[in-house]
Amino acid sequence: MKLLTISGSARRDSVNTALLLALKDVAPEGVEISVFHRLDTLPVFSPDLEGQQTPAEVLEFLTLVSGCEGLIIASPEYVRAIPGGLKNAIDWMVSRFEVIGKPIALAHASHRGDDMLGSLRLVLSTVSDRFLDDVFLRIPLIGKTPQEIKNILKLPEWQSEMSGFLLAFVATVHSQQTCGHGSHAVSNVS
Repeated sequence: MKLLTISGSARRDSVNTALLLALKDVAPEGVEISVFHRLDTLPVFSPDLEGQQTPAEVLEFLTLVSGCEGLIIASPEYVRAIPGGLKNAIDWMVSRFEVIGKPIALAHASHRGDDMLGSLRLVLSTVSDRFLDDVFLRIPLIGKTPQEIKNILKLPEWQSEMSGFLLAFVATVHSQQTCGHGSHAVSNVS
């Protein structure tokens, strides 16, 4: 099973990117996780650039989305909202087929950010009928150095949390594949 994780931050030392990279280390056998953390390479969305005009960078990103069986997104909160780069990437997917039917879950590397998470849940439940609101991982890493983050994510309790999150997500992806759901809404956005 191939999973694509998307970091909502283009920052080199992003705590959300670090969390997604750590998920690779605890992936269950048979699960391959890729991390996309270069939202800054995607041009600003414009309907005028869709179709034959779609930029190569966007097509490469959409190929990654198309080639996975599920998406995990981890994002910081910028000014109580979804970062522009992440919203831009989602905008590129809205009128296309690549994200259709993809289970999507959220991970978050901060103890705060609930306004952004609420907005992101609303956006993702609109984009995908397979947004999994109940499969969620939160590990407070904000304000830590890169080395502190590595040390924290190696602790047994957080390794267990990450493993449990991935197992729940993989189980849901498997169950949706075997049931053949295509238009079943699974989100419970409040």
